[in-house]
Amino acid sequence: QVQLVESGGGLVQPGGSLRLSCQASVGLFSFHVLGWYRQAPGKQRELVAVFSTGGSTNYADSVKGRFTISRDNAKNTVDLQMNSLKVDDTAVYYCNARGLGPTPKYDYWGQGTQVTVSS
Repeated sequence: QVQLVESGGGLVQPGGSLRLSCQASVGLFSFHVLGWYRQAPGKQRELVAVFSTGGSTNYADSVKGRFTISRDNAKNTVDLQMNSLKVDDTAVYYCNARGLGPTPKYDYWGQGTQVTVSS
């Protein structure tokens, strides 16, 4: 059973930074798509940043230039560096690893970590 464990969430003031980390229980090369999603209260879960097969990255327009996704294949971790945080970034952030296509053969989620941006 694949496990994804997030850490690093917390409370930060607007303009501040946080770094989230996701620890996978298996090698990262096991996954075709790997990255971060978030869900704010009353809203649907949305993509934040992901790695896709071939090493390409995809960011939500709302976080481009502020967030950076990175991976350490030796440690089986994928991180999300979040800078210039805004109140609208407040959400539960989830790590996701899945196969290709709209109905992937596998689709794993972490338990989520809360990020609150508030003064």
